[in-house]
Amino acid sequence: MHMTLASIELTLTLLQQTCVYLVIAYLLTRTRIFIPLMHVTIRLPHRATCYIVFSLFCILGTYLGLKIDDSIANTRAIGAVLGGVLGGPSVGLAVGFTGGLHRYSLGGPSALACMVSTVAEGLIGGLFHYYMMRRGRFDTLFNPLPVALVTFCAEVAQMLVLLLLVQPPAAARHLVEQLAVPMLVANSLGAALFMRILLDRRELYERQSSVFSTKALGIAARVEGLLRSGFNVDTSTLVARIVYEETGVGAVAITDTQNLLAFIGIGSAHHLPGTPIHSALTLKAIESNEVVYADGNEVAYRCSIDPKCPLAASLIIPLVGEEGRVIGTIKLYEPRTRLFSTINRALGEGIARLLSNQILAGRYMRQRELLAQSEIKLLHAQVNPHFLFNALNTLSAVIRRDPERACNLVLNLSTFFRNNLKRPSEEACLGEEIAHVSAYLEIEQARFLGQLVVELDIPDDLRLVRMPAFSLQPIVENAIKHGTSQLLGVGHIRISASSANDMMLLSVEDNAGLYVEPATSSGLGMHLVRRRIAARHGSAFGLDIACEPEVFTRVMLKLPLTPCEAATALEGFHA
Repeated sequence: MHMTLASIELTLTLLQQTCVYLVIAYLLTRTRIFIPLMHVTIRLPHRATCYIVFSLFCILGTYLGLKIDDSIANTRAIGAVLGGVLGGPSVGLAVGFTGGLHRYSLGGPSALACMVSTVAEGLIGGLFHYYMMRRGRFDTLFNPLPVALVTFCAEVAQMLVLLLLVQPPAAARHLVEQLAVPMLVANSLGAALFMRILLDRRELYERQSSVFSTKALGIAARVEGLLRSGFNVDTSTLVARIVYEETGVGAVAITDTQNLLAFIGIGSAHHLPGTPIHSALTLKAIESNEVVYADGNEVAYRCSIDPKCPLAASLIIPLVGEEGRVIGTIKLYEPRTRLFSTINRALGEGIARLLSNQILAGRYMRQRELLAQSEIKLLHAQVNPHFLFNALNTLSAVIRRDPERACNLVLNLSTFFRNNLKRPSEEACLGEEIAHVSAYLEIEQARFLGQLVVELDIPDDLRLVRMPAFSLQPIVENAIKHGTSQLLGVGHIRISASSANDMMLLSVEDNAGLYVEPATSSGLGMHLVRRRIAARHGSAFGLDIACEPEVFTRVMLKLPLTPCEAATALEGFHA
């Protein structure tokens, strides 16, 4: 009865020591060092972390132990077994050897037996790891009950080692009688609770990651494309409302570098969009291009507009544009009754990057549209002056000998320039391009007095294919200017279209064969047409040139078979 009471007292005392051990473990799980231990340890750096952490716990278990007849009742097995369970056999052996060597250095009759048993405990934990990994049962490694059973078996093995190695045998039996029950209970329960702490931390981390991902994806999906149409009051208000709804913060504001563009949430009665920025913290974030967090404690926060404003903390993140310049801010607020969550602080910086990228994308698209329109105007400017001069000269000659034809030429000239004015956009249909070029060719045929023959072979279904506006005219003009106009005989221009492999092949061929590959991109019209097609549709599309000297030159435009509205195409065709 005396021995039973002694065992119970030792068990309770050892459990008290285990509680101190677990409190230390709990505190350490709040640090980043424990993050690698929340998953099955495979990579070498993670194995090294696992070895260091559990070796320290193994040594700590010895130091927190209780002296019993020149031996120590301890919780060393928790560190050795868990090192093997989470790190595998190699880590388990290394942790067991480190903890065992430390125990051996303290001396005593059981020093060698304790060292050997600690190595064995680490190996047992490692073999459990190996067995479960081979069967794909990863979650079992984090299950407190199996871990407790493995630790129980490891402690049974330790008792057997003590019986075998401690001399004399009577002393070994007496030691095991005193230590067996307390150490079996304390180590098994301690290992299970340690794993429970680690598992709770992992589940909390995964929940936070899940919440973060859900919020981030929700915001990204809802704000997609909003700021591409411009960074202004209307778009900023829509974005601020989405961020406010998804994050659940007290208020959300968006500014440019001078004015408040949007404000949604608590305090909206006195934070009015369109008013200048009054907050010194916001101006600081803009000037320094750094995140400013005013929690109301370490960094004081007070509304710069209304002293009675219930907002008590603010997170201000700069929005960054071209060349890293600040173009505005997004601000998250919380009232006095709430604290900023870590998720919302991290999420705020992610939102700022997302919005910055959208603003940049919108500006890029608008600049691309302006560039496309400028290129079209450049092509117009290139063709119009000298074409108009030639057309007027032709008219002056035709009026005297054939007034009726001169009238038709005026109509064609009117059609040509009207189509120029009607199509400032980037795209047209092939039918519109053909109508435009036909008016041009009528005038050129009159100019060359029967020395220019034109053939059109355009299937009706292909007249409805979309293409970059003003792409055909420069090609046809080049065929005449640098081709047929140089011939002594009759010049032939053939314009044809066909389809193959989801691609329209639009060909302009002359019978001069005078094309020479330029050393540079000096042909402005051809160069712009090639670049516009490739930029819009990719490198698979564009412009190919084939020439057989003094026989033919053929320019082939390769375009995707993208249909446009039939009404638009036919309107251009009948113009």
